[in-house]
Amino acid sequence: VQLQASGGGLVQAGGSLRLSCAASGSTFSTMGWFRQAPGKEREFVGAISGSGGFTAYGNFVKGRFTISRDNTKNTVYLQMNSLNPEDTARYYCAAAIASGIGTMPHEYDYWGQGTQVTVSS
Repeated sequence: VQLQASGGGLVQAGGSLRLSCAASGSTFSTMGWFRQAPGKEREFVGAISGSGGFTAYGNFVKGRFTISRDNTKNTVYLQMNSLNPEDTARYYCAAAIASGIGTMPHEYDYWGQGTQVTVSS
């Protein structure tokens, strides 16, 4: 089982990035994104159900991010708009075998290596 995240980089405040996470080796139900900044705990960003019909987001998102998935490609996406320096972190994708939208790291079974997002002011 492998989760390969990509799409991170350096962007100016107000800009956008689209993260991708390609899953291989298994079929997953809920997939999610978390982020972790240096010295901080891992934080829930968003999650999407297996069918794509249900999504949930962290309180800080405030309509700026959109999570989606393409099950034909076994890939989940995170479109991030209106980025600000507080969004700087390493972003991790995660996959759960069980259904249900989880917002806590322990609810996910597999993790990718993460991709760095840096937002300059």
